[in-house]
Amino acid sequence: MERVRECFNQIYWSWKIILSMMFLLACLIIGFHNSERLKRTGLSNIPRQLYELSTDYGSKLYDYQARIRMPKVKMELLRVGSHNLESNSQEILSLTKQIDILKALLKDIKNKMDNYILNPNTEAFGKQDDSDITNEEMVILVNYVLKKLREDQVQMADYALKSAGASIVEAGTSESYKNDKAKLYWHGIGFLSYEMPPDVILQPDVHPGKCWAFPGSKGHTIIKLARKITPTAVTMEHISEKISPSGNTSSAPKDFSVYGLKEECKGEEIFLGQFMYNKKGTSVQTFHLQNEVSEYLLCVKLKILNNWGHPKYTCLYRFRVHGKPETDGLGAP
Repeated sequence: MERVRECFNQIYWSWKIILSMMFLLACLIIGFHNSERLKRTGLSNIPRQLYELSTDYGSKLYDYQARIRMPKVKMELLRVGSHNLESNSQEILSLTKQIDILKALLKDIKNKMDNYILNPNTEAFGKQDDSDITNEEMVILVNYVLKKLREDQVQMADYALKSAGASIVEAGTSESYKNDKAKLYWHGIGFLSYEMPPDVILQPDVHPGKCWAFPGSKGHTIIKLARKITPTAVTMEHISEKISPSGNTSSAPKDFSVYGLKEECKGEEIFLGQFMYNKKGTSVQTFHLQNEVSEYLLCVKLKILNNWGHPKYTCLYRFRVHGKPETDGLGAP
């Protein structure tokens, strides 16, 4: 009986060990199967929380990049607004000049009519007054004034005109005046200093502040002309005291000299003349060269010797060069 019980216990434990091993083997098979499935599915079984976290991070990153781009957009709007303001200022100044000239012409006409009225030998005008000017005559007068305003006062070709191909030789030009007050502001913070470049003197757009300023009363620049010419005259332009924001033009050039340079815009300087810009005279003043040359020159050097008393800087608005262009061998310029 005792032997039967021991035999039964051995069988029982043998089966228990076998069942345990089968259960362990089944777990290994299931685990291996799930591992292969995870490898096949890849990112499709990423937990939802991790996916939501990555989505939230991407959204925040996009918002941050948008905030970085915003100042650039505002700066561009500021630049466009500044350009529009400058254009409007030019139009206002042009209209103001036209109105002043029109007033002067009308005053002159009125004075002449008054003289006709007082002259006993002109009976035809004895009964006329200001009301005799018809609307048609006024339109003709205004159109005449506008036509005169559009015409260039100098009536000579400008071979130092930037739009025609002339340029400034930076290596032969004085440094520009640095002004701490000349800054662009954004939200009350000055972030960009600006100054007019030297080539502003080669452009016809002349209004207060749009000039090239250099420190002190002495400066120079070299201009590469639009084409080779035999120079005959130069023209200097500055704003009048009437439209100067400061009420004076002490920063205007006074004495200056002009030299010619050959091919490479360097080397020997050919003296062409020395002149004085009179700030009490007209705003546009032309000077005929004292030493005319027969050879064709491509470059001209302008030397400002002094100004009209400003202690810090000199302002040059426009400089023109006139002459006879080189022909192409067939008689055509």
